[in-house]
Amino acid sequence: MFMSETGFFSRSAVAVAPALIGCILEYEGCGGLIVETEAYTRDDPASHSFGGQTARNSSMFGAAATAYVYRSYGIHWCMNIVCSEGSAVLIRALQPLTGIAMMQIRRARTDVRHLCSGPGKLTQALGITGKSDGKPISQPPFQFQTASDRLTVISGTRIGITRAQDRRWRFCLAHSAFVSGKRLTP
Repeated sequence: MFMSETGFFSRSAVAVAPALIGCILEYEGCGGLIVETEAYTRDDPASHSFGGQTARNSSMFGAAATAYVYRSYGIHWCMNIVCSEGSAVLIRALQPLTGIAMMQIRRARTDVRHLCSGPGKLTQALGITGKSDGKPISQPPFQFQTASDRLTVISGTRIGITRAQDRRWRFCLAHSAFVSGKRLTP
């Protein structure tokens, strides 16, 4: 069943982030199983929304279940899904399932494990850019499907931030070979 309601997302990003593990995310026919996420809330010093609403982060203050897409370090696009106001979940990694040949072309790689094993790699593989910022993930070019199985989700500290590093708001599918960075252990 494809998600059409915002109820799933209209709560804290810390609650939504582990619930996204095992969901399916597609963009223009490319996508896969979400295997890694990170939560960011309005009161989180590492969050883009911490200082209030700006032109760059305005999507974080919009409707739940929409994409918040931004450039990281002026190089890579990163995609988040908006939850309650000012909070979002960064989609860090996918296990590719559909459109793999196109992802391999976009990433100039053949090893499926490394196509979407990081937020910048993921957006490059799927073809997501800033034009998708603010778009609902339940409507084309996105497709979103909730998880059909209960999976073992583990948590650890977030990656690549300098503030609030101790928060265990990084969530991964246990034993997944498709996560970014250092694998967490159960």
